[in-house]
Amino acid sequence: MSKISRFFKRFYLGFILVFLYVPIIVLIVQSFNAGKSRAKWEGFSFHWYQELFKSVSIMNALQVTITVAVIAMIVSTILGTLAAIGIYSMKKRQQSIMMTLTNLPNTMPDIVTGISLMLLFIFTKVDRGYFTMLLAHITFDTPYVILSVMPKLKQMNKHTYEAALDLGATPGYALLHVLIPECRQGIVTGAMLAFTLSLDDFTISYFTTSPLVQNLSTLIYSATRRGIEPTLNALSALMFIALLVLLLIVNRRTKESD
Repeated sequence: MSKISRFFKRFYLGFILVFLYVPIIVLIVQSFNAGKSRAKWEGFSFHWYQELFKSVSIMNALQVTITVAVIAMIVSTILGTLAAIGIYSMKKRQQSIMMTLTNLPNTMPDIVTGISLMLLFIFTKVDRGYFTMLLAHITFDTPYVILSVMPKLKQMNKHTYEAALDLGATPGYALLHVLIPECRQGIVTGAMLAFTLSLDDFTISYFTTSPLVQNLSTLIYSATRRGIEPTLNALSALMFIALLVLLLIVNRRTKESD
Protein backbone atom coordinates (compact mmCIF):
# COMPACT_ATOMS: atom_id res chain seq x y z
CA MET A 1 0.00 0.00 0.00
CA SER A 2 1.47 3.34 -1.06
CA LYS A 3 1.88 6.31 1.26
CA ILE A 4 -0.64 8.33 -0.78
CA SER A 5 -3.24 5.58 -0.44
CA ARG A 6 -2.69 5.35 3.34
CA PHE A 7 -2.92 9.15 3.62
CA PHE A 8 -6.27 9.32 1.82
CA LYS A 9 -7.67 6.45 3.88
CA ARG A 10 -6.68 8.14 7.12
CA PHE A 11 -7.94 11.50 5.85
CA TYR A 12 -11.28 9.96 4.88
CA LEU A 13 -11.62 8.23 8.27
CA GLY A 14 -10.73 11.43 10.11
CA PHE A 15 -13.21 13.45 8.03
CA ILE A 16 -16.03 10.99 8.83
CA LEU A 17 -15.23 11.04 12.56
CA VAL A 18 -15.12 14.85 12.59
CA PHE A 19 -18.38 15.06 10.66
CA LEU A 20 -20.10 12.68 13.11
CA TYR A 21 -18.74 13.80 16.45
CA VAL A 22 -17.95 17.52 16.25
CA PRO A 23 -21.69 18.46 16.40
CA ILE A 24 -22.08 16.25 19.48
CA ILE A 25 -19.05 17.85 21.12
CA VAL A 26 -20.45 21.31 20.37
CA LEU A 27 -23.79 20.27 21.90
CA ILE A 28 -22.09 19.03 25.07
CA VAL A 29 -20.03 22.23 25.36
CA GLN A 30 -23.15 24.37 24.85
CA SER A 31 -24.89 22.50 27.67
CA PHE A 32 -22.44 24.24 30.05
CA ASN A 33 -23.03 27.70 28.55
CA ALA A 34 -24.51 30.04 31.18
CA GLY A 35 -26.58 31.92 28.59
CA LYS A 36 -29.27 30.85 26.14
CA SER A 37 -27.43 32.04 23.05
CA ARG A 38 -25.76 29.32 21.01
CA ALA A 39 -23.62 31.88 19.18
CA LYS A 40 -22.05 33.49 22.26
CA TRP A 41 -20.25 31.91 25.20
CA GLU A 42 -21.45 33.58 28.41
CA GLY A 43 -19.51 31.57 30.96
CA PHE A 44 -19.30 28.06 32.37
CA SER A 45 -22.31 26.96 34.42
CA PHE A 46 -24.33 23.92 35.53
CA HIS A 47 -27.50 26.04 35.44
CA TRP A 48 -29.17 24.10 32.61
CA TYR A 49 -28.47 20.78 34.30
CA GLN A 50 -30.19 22.11 37.42
CA GLU A 51 -33.14 23.27 35.32
CA LEU A 52 -33.20 19.88 33.64
CA PHE A 53 -33.78 18.01 36.90
CA LYS A 54 -36.41 20.55 37.97
CA SER A 55 -38.50 19.97 34.82
CA VAL A 56 -41.54 17.81 35.60
CA SER A 57 -42.15 16.82 31.97
CA ILE A 58 -38.55 15.70 31.46
CA MET A 59 -38.50 13.73 34.71
CA ASN A 60 -41.77 12.00 33.75
CA ALA A 61 -40.34 11.16 30.32
CA LEU A 62 -37.16 9.86 31.97
CA GLN A 63 -39.23 7.61 34.23
CA VAL A 64 -41.16 6.24 31.24
CA THR A 65 -37.93 5.70 29.29
CA ILE A 66 -36.15 3.80 32.06
CA THR A 67 -39.12 1.67 33.15
CA VAL A 68 -39.97 0.71 29.57
CA ALA A 69 -36.32 -0.11 28.83
CA VAL A 70 -35.91 -2.23 31.99
CA ILE A 71 -39.17 -4.17 31.58
CA ALA A 72 -38.60 -4.66 27.85
CA MET A 73 -35.06 -5.87 28.56
CA ILE A 74 -36.22 -8.45 31.12
CA VAL A 75 -39.14 -9.79 29.07
CA SER A 76 -37.28 -9.82 25.74
CA THR A 77 -34.28 -11.53 27.36
CA ILE A 78 -36.47 -14.33 28.71
CA LEU A 79 -38.40 -14.73 25.44
CA GLY A 80 -35.29 -14.41 23.28
CA THR A 81 -33.29 -16.94 25.32
CA LEU A 82 -36.08 -19.53 25.27
CA ALA A 83 -36.66 -18.90 21.55
CA ALA A 84 -32.93 -19.33 20.81
CA ILE A 85 -32.88 -22.64 22.70
CA GLY A 86 -35.95 -23.79 20.79
CA ILE A 87 -34.47 -22.79 17.42
CA TYR A 88 -31.17 -24.47 18.32
CA SER A 89 -32.97 -27.78 18.94
CA MET A 90 -34.59 -27.74 15.47
CA LYS A 91 -33.29 -29.47 12.37
CA LYS A 92 -30.96 -27.47 10.12
CA ARG A 93 -33.59 -26.54 7.52
CA GLN A 94 -36.13 -25.46 10.12
CA GLN A 95 -33.41 -23.61 12.01
CA SER A 96 -32.41 -21.76 8.83
CA ILE A 97 -36.02 -20.70 8.18
CA MET A 98 -36.50 -19.48 11.76
CA MET A 99 -33.23 -17.52 11.74
CA THR A 100 -34.28 -15.85 8.48
CA LEU A 101 -37.58 -14.84 10.08
CA THR A 102 -35.67 -13.59 13.13
CA ASN A 103 -33.40 -11.42 10.98
CA LEU A 104 -36.29 -9.81 9.06
CA PRO A 105 -37.33 -7.35 11.82
CA ASN A 106 -33.71 -6.24 12.17
CA THR A 107 -33.32 -5.51 8.46
CA MET A 108 -36.63 -3.67 8.05
CA PRO A 109 -36.63 0.13 8.54
CA ASP A 110 -37.88 1.23 11.95
CA ILE A 111 -40.64 3.26 10.35
CA VAL A 112 -42.09 0.10 8.75
CA THR A 113 -42.10 -1.69 12.10
CA GLY A 114 -43.58 1.34 13.86
CA ILE A 115 -46.40 1.85 11.36
CA SER A 116 -47.17 -1.88 11.28
CA LEU A 117 -47.51 -2.04 15.06
CA MET A 118 -49.57 1.16 15.09
CA LEU A 119 -52.00 -0.33 12.55
CA LEU A 120 -52.16 -3.52 14.61
CA PHE A 121 -53.10 -1.60 17.76
CA ILE A 122 -55.69 0.43 15.84
CA PHE A 123 -57.17 -2.73 14.28
CA THR A 124 -57.40 -4.47 17.67
CA LYS A 125 -58.80 -1.26 19.21
CA VAL A 126 -56.06 -1.03 21.83
CA ASP A 127 -55.53 2.51 23.08
CA ARG A 128 -51.97 3.61 22.44
CA GLY A 129 -49.95 4.60 25.47
CA TYR A 130 -47.48 3.13 27.92
CA PHE A 131 -48.58 -0.49 27.44
CA THR A 132 -48.44 -0.39 23.63
CA MET A 133 -45.03 1.28 23.70
CA LEU A 134 -43.80 -1.46 26.04
CA LEU A 135 -45.15 -4.20 23.74
CA ALA A 136 -43.47 -2.55 20.76
CA HIS A 137 -40.11 -2.40 22.53
CA ILE A 138 -40.35 -6.05 23.55
CA THR A 139 -41.16 -6.93 19.94
CA PHE A 140 -38.10 -5.29 18.40
CA ASP A 141 -35.74 -6.20 21.27
CA THR A 142 -36.40 -9.95 21.24
CA PRO A 143 -34.70 -10.74 17.87
CA TYR A 144 -31.49 -9.06 19.05
CA VAL A 145 -31.45 -11.29 22.12
CA ILE A 146 -31.94 -14.38 19.94
CA LEU A 147 -29.04 -13.36 17.71
CA SER A 148 -26.84 -12.78 20.78
CA VAL A 149 -27.62 -16.15 22.40
CA MET A 150 -27.48 -18.39 19.31
CA PRO A 151 -23.68 -18.17 18.78
CA LYS A 152 -23.06 -19.31 22.37
CA LEU A 153 -25.44 -22.26 21.92
CA LYS A 154 -23.63 -23.28 18.73
CA GLN A 155 -20.30 -23.23 20.59
CA MET A 156 -21.69 -25.61 23.20
CA ASN A 157 -21.42 -29.38 22.90
CA LYS A 158 -24.88 -30.38 21.67
CA HIS A 159 -24.79 -33.59 23.70
CA THR A 160 -24.33 -31.83 27.05
CA TYR A 161 -28.06 -31.34 27.59
CA GLU A 162 -28.81 -34.95 26.66
CA ALA A 163 -26.09 -36.17 29.03
CA ALA A 164 -27.68 -34.20 31.88
CA LEU A 165 -31.04 -35.86 31.16
CA ASP A 166 -29.39 -39.30 31.05
CA LEU A 167 -27.87 -38.65 34.47
CA GLY A 168 -31.32 -38.04 35.96
CA ALA A 169 -31.78 -34.28 35.60
CA THR A 170 -35.27 -33.02 34.80
CA PRO A 171 -35.67 -30.83 31.67
CA GLY A 172 -36.19 -27.76 33.86
CA TYR A 173 -33.10 -28.50 35.97
CA ALA A 174 -30.99 -29.13 32.87
CA LEU A 175 -32.24 -25.88 31.36
CA LEU A 176 -31.33 -23.80 34.43
CA HIS A 177 -28.07 -25.52 35.33
CA VAL A 178 -26.67 -26.64 31.96
CA LEU A 179 -28.00 -24.58 29.04
CA ILE A 180 -28.33 -21.19 30.76
CA PRO A 181 -24.79 -21.20 32.26
CA GLU A 182 -23.33 -22.23 28.91
CA CYS A 183 -24.82 -19.22 27.12
CA ARG A 184 -24.73 -16.74 30.03
CA GLN A 185 -22.40 -14.32 28.23
CA GLY A 186 -24.70 -14.20 25.21
CA ILE A 187 -27.73 -13.66 27.44
CA VAL A 188 -26.08 -10.75 29.28
CA THR A 189 -24.91 -9.19 26.01
CA GLY A 190 -28.39 -9.55 24.50
CA ALA A 191 -29.99 -8.02 27.60
CA MET A 192 -27.67 -5.01 27.56
CA LEU A 193 -28.18 -4.57 23.83
CA ALA A 194 -31.97 -4.70 24.30
CA PHE A 195 -31.77 -2.10 27.06
CA THR A 196 -29.61 0.20 24.92
CA LEU A 197 -31.88 -0.08 21.87
CA SER A 198 -34.99 0.53 23.96
CA LEU A 199 -33.41 3.52 25.68
CA ASP A 200 -32.47 5.08 22.37
CA ASP A 201 -35.56 4.32 20.27
CA PHE A 202 -37.63 7.11 18.72
CA THR A 203 -39.37 5.99 15.53
CA ILE A 204 -41.20 2.94 16.88
CA SER A 205 -42.04 4.73 20.14
CA TYR A 206 -43.46 7.69 18.21
CA PHE A 207 -45.96 5.51 16.31
CA THR A 208 -46.97 3.28 19.22
CA THR A 209 -47.66 5.78 21.99
CA SER A 210 -49.93 8.76 22.59
CA PRO A 211 -49.00 12.42 23.20
CA LEU A 212 -49.90 11.89 26.86
CA VAL A 213 -47.19 9.25 27.35
CA GLN A 214 -43.75 10.23 26.07
CA ASN A 215 -40.27 8.88 26.48
CA LEU A 216 -37.21 11.10 26.19
CA SER A 217 -36.85 10.67 22.42
CA THR A 218 -40.43 11.67 21.61
CA LEU A 219 -40.27 14.50 24.18
CA ILE A 220 -37.16 15.95 22.54
CA TYR A 221 -38.79 15.71 19.11
CA SER A 222 -41.87 17.55 20.35
CA ALA A 223 -39.78 20.19 22.11
CA THR A 224 -37.57 20.94 19.08
CA ARG A 225 -40.61 21.99 17.05
CA ARG A 226 -41.09 24.85 19.51
CA GLY A 227 -37.40 25.78 19.52
CA ILE A 228 -34.36 24.19 21.12
CA GLU A 229 -34.07 25.02 24.81
CA PRO A 230 -30.66 24.82 26.55
CA THR A 231 -32.07 22.13 28.86
CA LEU A 232 -32.33 19.87 25.80
CA ASN A 233 -28.58 20.29 25.28
CA ALA A 234 -27.99 19.07 28.81
CA LEU A 235 -30.45 16.19 28.37
CA SER A 236 -28.90 15.15 25.04
CA ALA A 237 -25.42 15.27 26.56
CA LEU A 238 -26.42 12.96 29.41
CA MET A 239 -28.19 10.56 27.01
CA PHE A 240 -25.14 10.44 24.74
CA ILE A 241 -22.77 9.66 27.61
CA ALA A 242 -25.10 7.00 29.05
CA LEU A 243 -25.55 5.27 25.69
CA LEU A 244 -21.82 5.50 24.93
CA VAL A 245 -20.97 3.76 28.20
CA LEU A 246 -23.58 1.03 27.58
CA LEU A 247 -22.37 0.43 24.02
CA LEU A 248 -18.75 0.18 25.19
CA ILE A 249 -19.78 -2.43 27.76
CA VAL A 250 -21.80 -4.37 25.15
CA ASN A 251 -18.91 -4.32 22.65
CA ARG A 252 -16.46 -5.48 25.31
CA ARG A 253 -18.70 -8.37 26.34
CA THR A 254 -19.26 -9.30 22.67
CA LYS A 255 -15.49 -9.51 22.13
CA GLU A 256 -15.08 -11.59 25.29
CA SER A 257 -17.85 -13.98 24.19
CA ASP A 258 -16.17 -14.41 20.78
